[in-house]
Amino acid sequence: MLAQRVARAVAAGLLRESLRQPLPAVRRRWSSSLPMNTVVLFVPQQEAWVVERMGRFHRILEPGLNFLIPLLDRIRYVQSLKEIVINVPEQSAVTLDNVTLQIDGVLYLRIMDPYKASYGVEDPEYAVTQLAQTTMRSELGKLSLDKVFRERESLNASIVDAINQASDFWGIRCLRYEIKDIHVPPRVKESMQMQVEAERRKRATVLESEGTRESDINVAEGRKQAQILASEAEKAEQINRAAGEASAVLMKAQSKAEAIRLLAAALGQQNGGAAASLSVAEQYVSAFSSLAKETNTVLLPSNTGDVASAVAQAMGIYSTLSRPQAAKSAETAAPPPHQAQQPPFSTEEPEPERAGAS
Repeated sequence: MLAQRVARAVAAGLLRESLRQPLPAVRRRWSSSLPMNTVVLFVPQQEAWVVERMGRFHRILEPGLNFLIPLLDRIRYVQSLKEIVINVPEQSAVTLDNVTLQIDGVLYLRIMDPYKASYGVEDPEYAVTQLAQTTMRSELGKLSLDKVFRERESLNASIVDAINQASDFWGIRCLRYEIKDIHVPPRVKESMQMQVEAERRKRATVLESEGTRESDINVAEGRKQAQILASEAEKAEQINRAAGEASAVLMKAQSKAEAIRLLAAALGQQNGGAAASLSVAEQYVSAFSSLAKETNTVLLPSNTGDVASAVAQAMGIYSTLSRPQAAKSAETAAPPPHQAQQPPFSTEEPEPERAGAS
């Protein structure tokens, strides 16, 4: 009996101590110090006071002046309608590629229905926090480590949708969820750092190779253009040289033709033969003056000193070459056969004999 009394006394003392301890700040947020029923009440803005009459829900007091019946009415819950920020504790989660992460977040929510928030769940904040943690683990299990860092926005949106689907019955709406920190194991972090360095080295090598390739292409293109320009310049030079040579040849031919025409006209004048003989004699003498200057082999005629014989021989060759041309000119100028007359008798001797006599 004594032992039972002592046990009861100890249990009663512990119960009193626990009742004396104030509730945590998290719990006081949802049901802070309840106001007393003073018949006339002033409800602050952005707050909802849930009133029970004789232990049953009666109504929700709106901001401003309100009246209650003493003893029968009791303010049971005080709900804040402002946006509430809740820190989600750090938790461990396993990704799709079996990497354990330590992750925490911040949850932003608002009470939309004070009645459901008061009677739909015992502790709304605890319920929402646990739901956020379980949803976070579930969503992280669907993603690999690389996608966790790249798809944080989609991950936050998925968590918000999952929380809203479950919290509709609690009168609470989750506005957004943000991931604060993601901690990876040290070895995984070192591996990620090595991967980043390898990727940077790869990019540097690729960029360097692309730069070398572009440089080689530019050099080859420059050489190609230089060769094309050089060939075009050479072609233009050859064309210009050929045009110049053709013009020179044409001018030489014209000059030679003009000289021949002038020479022929001079030979047809009086004393033209004597002038031709003099010119041949001068050329003969000048030819002997240039002997043995270009080569050691010299061919000389037997009568080198007989200038008159050489001049007569040259004039005979000229006469022989000019005779067919004169005959052709005579045939062209001759009348038709039925009008042809007997040419007069010529007493002149033939040209070869005259040449031989001379």
